[in-house]
Amino acid sequence: KLIDGVTAAAKRHGHAISAGCAGGMFGWFFVEGPVKNFDDASKGDGEKFGKWHRMMLERGVYLAPSMYEAGFISAAHTDEDIEKTIAIADEVLSQL
Repeated sequence: KLIDGVTAAAKRHGHAISAGCAGGMFGWFFVEGPVKNFDDASKGDGEKFGKWHRMMLERGVYLAPSMYEAGFISAAHTDEDIEKTIAIADEVLSQL
């Protein structure tokens, strides 16, 4: 839900984005995907990722600080947490 919601918001605001997950790990790359390896990931927009990370952090959302690192979701994250994160991401992505 989190990955799909943020990805949809990015696309709605015209951003190239690719998402991936494995178990509770997830991440986004600002590049048309899919991202299958390091070479694909390296084509991502690192500057945009840095701005995205900073703007999310300023709003209280703590994500992995590098596009090469994974974020983690667990049973401690409620549906409310996920919905709030998607809403914040939508706001940030509208301003990038």
